[in-house]
Amino acid sequence: MFRKKEKENLLLKQIDNLNKNLLESNLLDIAQLLGNRKKMLWTNLIAGMARGIGIGIGVTIITAILIILLRKIVTLNIPVIGEYISDIVEIVQKSR
Repeated sequence: MFRKKEKENLLLKQIDNLNKNLLESNLLDIAQLLGNRKKMLWTNLIAGMARGIGIGIGVTIITAILIILLRKIVTLNIPVIGEYISDIVEIVQKSR
């Protein structure tokens, strides 16, 4: 009788742990998403647009910071580097 009660308690703890793990891993949400193609396509479309916009903004900011730094280096009048960087800055400005 006592062993049976211990086994039941152990089994209930394992079921609770399994339930907790399933909820934490969002497995049910993923299964529902895969079952609904329209929802999956819509979610992926929005995620792709967000990634594209994020990459575009990030590249623009990094490029602007690099150009500002290159301009400051040119004003330091370092002989070889200054000429090379001024050529790069001119090329970038002409392409706008």
